Amino acid sequence: MKPGKGRATLICSNPILNRERRRALPIIGDPDPNTLWRLELFFNAVGLSVERETGIMVQPILKLHHEGFGRIVLIAGRLVAVNKQLRDVHRLGFDNCVKLAQEGDRYVSEGIGLIRKFPDVANY
Repeated sequence: MKPGKGRATLICSNPILNRERRRALPIIGDPDPNTLWRLELFFNAVGLSVERETGIMVQPILKLHHEGFGRIVLIAGRLVAVNKQLRDVHRLGFDNCVKLAQEGDRYVSEGIGLIRKFPDVANY
């Protein structure tokens, strides 16, 4: 982490892509390392939030084709707590920090809900 920058600043400033910037990107393209880092950072934050709420360790697993198509799952025990099909990862971004937080909250709620619904599988 860079000196003088908090985690919230790093998470919020990097994935902001307004519609004009997103439209300027090609339809098909290879995601760069910075984009992959942002994707991992986002889903690691989701996993940590689920883990903090439930007390069950959550691990992200990312399988990505070099053209930006794939899947990310967050695993809690033997339970797939979050399952997201990825498309056009090179165009990953949010219009603003509020949209970023809303999307993250949606995944966190989904993960917590499944863990609470199937606690035996998550604690296996």
